[in-house]
Amino acid sequence: MLAPIILFVYNRPWHTQQTVEALQCCELAADSDLFIFADGPKLDASEEQKNKISEVRNYIHTIQGFANIFIEEAEKNKGLANSVISGVSKVIKKYGKAIVVEDDIVAHPFFLRFINEALDFYRDDKKIYSIGGFNYGFPFSPKYTKDIYIVHRAESCGWGTWADRWKYVDWNIKDTQSFFYSKHKQKRFNRGGDDMSGMLREQLEGKIDSWAIRWDYHLYKHNAYCLRPVKTLVDNIGFDGSGIHCGTMDTSNYTAEINKTSQYNIHLEKNIKEDRKVAKSFHDFWGVSPHVTITKKIKRKIKKMVKGLYKSHTIC
Repeated sequence: MLAPIILFVYNRPWHTQQTVEALQCCELAADSDLFIFADGPKLDASEEQKNKISEVRNYIHTIQGFANIFIEEAEKNKGLANSVISGVSKVIKKYGKAIVVEDDIVAHPFFLRFINEALDFYRDDKKIYSIGGFNYGFPFSPKYTKDIYIVHRAESCGWGTWADRWKYVDWNIKDTQSFFYSKHKQKRFNRGGDDMSGMLREQLEGKIDSWAIRWDYHLYKHNAYCLRPVKTLVDNIGFDGSGIHCGTMDTSNYTAEINKTSQYNIHLEKNIKEDRKVAKSFHDFWGVSPHVTITKKIKRKIKKMVKGLYKSHTIC
C-alpha cells in the first residue's frame, strides 16, 4: 500500500500551485491519496491575507490527479506546528505511514517513489525514524559512492515516517530539564548540527514554534536516524519572504545538487551504517557554536517552564 501524501497549505496561492503541480508529475501520484490541511486566518488577519487564504482554498478544490483527495479547512489559525502535529497524527494513525510536504516544496518526479520504497524497505529497521527527500549542499568525499546516507537530524522539507515512530513523541518536551544541565547530552543532540540545542531552548522559551525541533529531540532520545538521498529530490521555494517561519534568508543551506537522472537508480542498502566522514561533513555544514550555557537565571526559567508544561495537556 502506498503512503498517503499530506499537504499543509495556508495563504500562498502561487507556492501551493507549484507544489501541487510538481506532485502531480511524480510517479505514483495517480495511485496515492492526498490529504490537504488548510490553516485558517489569524484573529488580526488583514483583508489581503484573508483573500490569499480564500484563493488557496478555492484552488485546492480544483485539484485532480490523485487517487482520492481529502480536504480539511480550519476555521481558526492553528499555526504550522499544531497543524503538522495534528494533521500527521490523524492520517498516520489510520494508514501506518505518511509522506509530508508543505506548500513550498517542489518535488522531483521520483520523490514519491523514493519515499515509498524507503518506507517499505526500512519499515523494520528501528534505528531509522524518518525518510527525507531533501539534501543540503555539504561536500561528499569522492570515495562515498552510496546513493543514500543517514544522520542524526530529521528533515522537514519533504519527508516520510511511520506511525510507530511518530505516535510516542512528547510534544510538550517535559523531560528536558536535565538535558540542559548536561554538556554531554547537548553534544549528542547536536550531532546533527550545533544549532539544534539552541533551537530546543528557544522552543521551550516560546521564542519559536517548531514541530521539527521537537521531532529531532524525539530522534535523539531513541538514538535514531533520518535517511536521505545524496542527490536531493525536492527543492524549497519558500525563502522569498512569503513564509511565516522562513521569511527572506540566505538560501545557501538549501541549495544542493538536484537528481537530474531520467531513470530511477537509487539503491537502498540493508543495515545501513552511519558514515563518520559524511556525518562530520553534515554536522560542520551547520556551523560550529558552543553548547547552551546554563546560568542560574536560565536554570530558574527552565524549572518554571517545565512545571508549567507538566500542568498543561495541550499541544504547544
